[in-house]
Amino acid sequence: MPRKAKINICSKTIVSKGYEKMTDNKKLIKADNSLLTYMGRIDFSDKTRPEFYYAGSNVKMTFTGTSVSAVIKNHKYFNIQELGFVIDGKEGKVTFDKNDEDITLDIAADLEKGTHTVTLFKRQDASHYFEFVGFEIDSDGEVLENPPLPARKIECYGDSVSAGAVCEAVDFVASCDPEDHQGVYDNAWHSYAMITARNLGAQIHNIAQGGIAIFDNTGYYHAPNFIGMESVYDKLCYFPEGAKGVTPWDFDLYTPDVVLFAVGQNDPHNEGHEDFDIADPEYRAKWKNAYKNIILDLKNKYPNATFVLLLTVLCHGEEWDKAVDEIAAELNDEKISHFMFTRTGKATPGHPRLPEQYEMAEELTAYLSNMGDKIWG
Repeated sequence: MPRKAKINICSKTIVSKGYEKMTDNKKLIKADNSLLTYMGRIDFSDKTRPEFYYAGSNVKMTFTGTSVSAVIKNHKYFNIQELGFVIDGKEGKVTFDKNDEDITLDIAADLEKGTHTVTLFKRQDASHYFEFVGFEIDSDGEVLENPPLPARKIECYGDSVSAGAVCEAVDFVASCDPEDHQGVYDNAWHSYAMITARNLGAQIHNIAQGGIAIFDNTGYYHAPNFIGMESVYDKLCYFPEGAKGVTPWDFDLYTPDVVLFAVGQNDPHNEGHEDFDIADPEYRAKWKNAYKNIILDLKNKYPNATFVLLLTVLCHGEEWDKAVDEIAAELNDEKISHFMFTRTGKATPGHPRLPEQYEMAEELTAYLSNMGDKIWG
């Protein structure tokens, strides 16, 4: 049976483990309430205001009552700001434009009396980050214990495709992206990586950022001072504009069974200069060496993990796939493999939309399933 959180009532204020009375008919379930469940690479240095940086990071609550809202403090950099939610299995989003102050985002009202489950998740990547203050529920509502997080764990390192960028622009399947879309079609919940995790009953930390390449000063992320995965993979906050600046990640906090590494599609871009050519022997060797250094460092941190190297169905030159194949062969480790989708590099000149994300997830799910239970700790 779910365990009910105890509430101590004193006058008009409810003060106890993670509760605070907001109004006569609402109360705040604070972010440090022990019955909330978090998933993702999240900053808990202030447990009362955890900071969400990465696309797909989420918090889940099971509760009783007829309404639920989220209280956050948002920090915007660009694009229209949206957060996603799933309430009793139904997905939605909330759009907002207030920043740098605590705001309340209505998620659901007029719910049937009874038990409900809500998950709040970050739809977009580094267009913003936010502090999570808590959930508001009815004053007579209760927070119940969530089911435990899955034992299986996945970690994904990727770019905009892994972050679910522009995936909801379903009128543009197999086409270039709509102009000036301002991030409203982004939805990390439906990235192939997160779908695969759900298919396999696994947790996931999705370390994905649109435009990112292996090297700093290449790709498209964080112009004009481009930041690459070589400077991101071991970070918690990975952009210098954060209130705390760039912060390191403690790898002891999460040990995945499976690591997906899907970086390379933005790497030709060399701002203001001729694109990098992976067919050039000198550049190819340099790029492969940097890629391998990241994998070897992660392998040292996760010695028992299964690593899957891949690129996605977004159009790119096949020489990049050949280079990744060479990396897997040169690392010569039975737990490191190169996986290719049926349409790797051939499906779309724009970002994969929902049908293509689910196509990739289906194939990747099958690939990992065929490895058997031995890959899961």
